[in-house]
Amino acid sequence: MPIILRACVAATVLALSAIAPAEAAIKVFACEPEWGALAKVIGGDAVTVYTATTGKQDPHQIQARPSLIANARTADYVICTGAELEIGWMPQVLRQAANPKIMPNGPAYLEAARYVRLRDVPARLDRSLGDVHAAGNPHIQTDPRMIPAVAAALADGLAGVDPANAAGYRARHADFAKRWAAALAKWQTEAAPLRGVPVAVQHVNWTYLNDWLGLVQVVALEPKPGVPPSSGYLAEVLATVQKAPVKLIIRAAYEDPRPAEWLSEHDKVPIAELPFTVGGTEGATDLFALYDDTVARLLKAVGK
Repeated sequence: MPIILRACVAATVLALSAIAPAEAAIKVFACEPEWGALAKVIGGDAVTVYTATTGKQDPHQIQARPSLIANARTADYVICTGAELEIGWMPQVLRQAANPKIMPNGPAYLEAARYVRLRDVPARLDRSLGDVHAAGNPHIQTDPRMIPAVAAALADGLAGVDPANAAGYRARHADFAKRWAAALAKWQTEAAPLRGVPVAVQHVNWTYLNDWLGLVQVVALEPKPGVPPSSGYLAEVLATVQKAPVKLIIRAAYEDPRPAEWLSEHDKVPIAELPFTVGGTEGATDLFALYDDTVARLLKAVGK
């Protein structure tokens, strides 16, 4: 190859390498969309994020698909909810992935539920009670006040497994924490009209949302957590709300709409279909938008 041509080729390679993005240092496996979104904010360009579930899926009812196993096999870091939310599929994913870097209780495995105080801890464990979790209610992402503690733990965890980018993780976390505090104040102000509003819920997964916004849960449309309601039970629910009226029915976007629609038709109460997580609705495009959309949908349902 002529010297001039070799020089041109070398210059082209150098130029392309300068503009091509560097390979991400850390591959993050996120069990749920909210944690995938958080990992993108804290990790920035230093991470690539694979999210195992979508906002249109029930996180309890996931299969250990080959795609999940393949991505766990190459992951450097895992963030899940924990509190047994993924008990039906994540242990199998980990076994088949056989990736020693992401073993539970290790430095590269973060369970968000360990960094907050869980509610609805059962007094006794009995499968006849339905889909209950021994550690408590795992659906902490319905309260944005839970996110800061998880974000801090994630920043520390990423810095621990990737010291070269530690300063970047901590800087992005500091910026996130500042913006999140401002957003929390905004949501609290906007949602003030919701305090004290009586509601029916389709599934008992809104405990943290109720606590955050001051909603009063009157009844659940499931006779037991995770058990679909029969026509007879829905008739009992209708009798309950006729004696103790509710102003709206809350259901997650991924849930079967029929029980809520039945009650809405018979009691003339509006339904608030909430995203539950990032991607659950068209408006819940990221972590901030998740709560923007949640508050907006609740206010609209009660006519505020």
